[in-house]
Amino acid sequence: MMGSTARAEFRARYWVESFEPLERVAEVIAGEQSSGTFLQLAGESDELRARARARVVSVTPRQQVEQPSLFSEHLQRGRGDAGFTQGEIEIAFPIANVGANLSTLLATVAGNLFELGEVTGLRLLDLDLPDDFIDRFARPQFGIAGTRRLAGVFYGPLIGTIIKPSVGLTPEATAQLVDALCEGGIDFIKDDELMADPPYAPFEARLRAVMPVLQRHAELLGRMPMYAINISGDVDEMRRRHDLVHAAGGSCVMVSVNWTGPAAVESLRRHCELPIHGHRNGWGLFSRSPALGIAFEAYQKIWRLAGVDHLHVNGLRNKFWEPDESVVRSARACLAPWGSALPLMPVFSSGQTALQAAATHARIGCDDLMHLAGGGIIGHPGGIAAGVASMRQAWQAAANGQSLADAARMHPELAAAIAAFGDK
Repeated sequence: MMGSTARAEFRARYWVESFEPLERVAEVIAGEQSSGTFLQLAGESDELRARARARVVSVTPRQQVEQPSLFSEHLQRGRGDAGFTQGEIEIAFPIANVGANLSTLLATVAGNLFELGEVTGLRLLDLDLPDDFIDRFARPQFGIAGTRRLAGVFYGPLIGTIIKPSVGLTPEATAQLVDALCEGGIDFIKDDELMADPPYAPFEARLRAVMPVLQRHAELLGRMPMYAINISGDVDEMRRRHDLVHAAGGSCVMVSVNWTGPAAVESLRRHCELPIHGHRNGWGLFSRSPALGIAFEAYQKIWRLAGVDHLHVNGLRNKFWEPDESVVRSARACLAPWGSALPLMPVFSSGQTALQAAATHARIGCDDLMHLAGGGIIGHPGGIAAGVASMRQAWQAAANGQSLADAARMHPELAAAIAAFGDK
């Protein structure tokens, strides 16, 4: 069913591996994810197929490999020849099959196609949606400009950190740490994703303890340090917690997007009056295998449709598996224009210190980002204020084209960061 059509469509591009010809696999996916199944049923009339069946736009074989990337019992039953073809396919889906429904959109482009027996590797690479289709979703409310306005930081990256230890702190201890961070001149603070509503530090008790500290520093600084407090939960809980944060004068909420889910996040966004800080914990489940999952280019578009304003992208020379090139591509994807969906503010974190500032600035080419350092700030040998200062000094040096070593001669905080973290 290759060719063009006048019906309204969106497209999905995939990397695929199979022991079957890729043209056949593409048709199987197109049928399975729209009006067809493994055989043509009586109800699948020509009129219905023309209106509702997905169509194959292109098939591009890339290379042959001898071994499958993933196991398939379908192959073990003797269906298929030796050798496996890898390549890319693009499929167009009728918008009328989906409507403005994120759950159905994901079921269409990332549903049972991963389970197909003919497939020994499959990865969603990207999504191409018409502008008027994008307009039907919630989309980011604040984005980069709105976040800068609320944080009172109009130049340079937002320098931030994570409440550490991740769990175990009482509300009072959390407030004490927030006080020290604000005194140190921090721009942004976030809860760890593991901290939400434990019995020793209930959400409401933490909010009551932290907000007076933030308000006091806002009066001194002339800006409210942005605190992304973790409101993750079911839809009703997230809405209620958002309302408490907003009423208390907070300026951001955080959600573990993978586990609350796109539909819940979009529901929150339509209710929300604050930026949504999207934490992608669990991202490796979708991305770590090159033969399975979702590429970040497509992933971040899902969360743009849902309406998050910030999205984590890992960091250069991070403590996880992800290579720098992948981190850079992810950040650039967040910043790229996409219809009426505002660009996302990429959040660099994971093993970050002042030492990654220059490379991050050079690779991304702008400072519309958050640079979060846990140990790099809280664990700085000179204390929190020195940790914050070292991050700012490193970014200023990068913006001025000055080497880290030259800047360190002028700034003892940066010199101490290099000495403490240089071998990590």
